[in-house]
Amino acid sequence: MTEQIFWIIIAACLLATFILRLISKDRRPLRGTIMSLLPGIAALVIINIAAPFTGVGLPVSRLSLSASALLGIPGVTAMLIIQALF
Repeated sequence: MTEQIFWIIIAACLLATFILRLISKDRRPLRGTIMSLLPGIAALVIINIAAPFTGVGLPVSRLSLSASALLGIPGVTAMLIIQALF
């Protein structure tokens, strides 16, 4: 996948999230969209900060960062489970 296609997909997902917030008549759709992205990214950062102490870490790549941002904490949990299984 080229870099340009990756960024187009990420932009489309962010736009879809923003539009869904607009449709749901959220008072602050942009703020709500940003606040829904932060917990997943924060979980990924916390896991990587604690990695030296726990021995559990996730590689930070474009895919893991976008999955944690778009899917949130369940996405980070799924990545940890997949990593543990394989």
